Amino acid sequence: MFWKEMKGERGQGGTSDRRRARAFWLTHLHRWHWISAALCLVGMLLFAATGFTLNHASQIEAHPHVERRSATVPAVLLRELAHTPHRARDGVPPALSAWLKRTWSVDLTGRAAEWSGDDVYVALPRPGGDAWVSVDFTTGEAQYELTTRGWIALLNDLHKGRNAGTVWGVFLDVFAAACVVFSITGLFLLKLHAHGRVATWPLVGFGFVAPLLLVILFVH
Repeated sequence: MFWKEMKGERGQGGTSDRRRARAFWLTHLHRWHWISAALCLVGMLLFAATGFTLNHASQIEAHPHVERRSATVPAVLLRELAHTPHRARDGVPPALSAWLKRTWSVDLTGRAAEWSGDDVYVALPRPGGDAWVSVDFTTGEAQYELTTRGWIALLNDLHKGRNAGTVWGVFLDVFAAACVVFSITGLFLLKLHAHGRVATWPLVGFGFVAPLLLVILFVH
């Protein structure tokens, strides 16, 4: 009788420990799961929508809008620039960069410049469009062209991180890390609840096998 009582107490204690451990993990996994879900929500909707638009890019027509501007570089500035050999110039000279910013609100900070004789050309790629600036030091003619392709093209380029800058790249890294946390915590939550849901692991397996088979059979 004594041994049966001791065995029952040990069994109850082990069950209690398992319940406490399960409750501990459920609490923490749910916390990390909803926090990562909150961080990922808008980004996941954006990336899901742009995944569809990228997959059907050939069916979605873009209507580029091109804006062209021209101006004449002041003679005083041209004479100032003439004293500096092209080879000694790193990017766009500060004085010319400041004039272009005042004239067209174009920021050339950190932009590489292509020098050809007495001409300078600066490419200004951006999400959802393109732009460039050129200056002819012989005639003083400056040209600026801006092309925009609409909101869909902008969102598609943000999806790919194309010409979006360092800050957007950091956001993509943080978003990707949050998605990993969301997925891993979801997987562990599935494991904890799987005993009452027989379809859990077949569905997880299907989610893995289906894209794998598509790649093997149809992607060349």
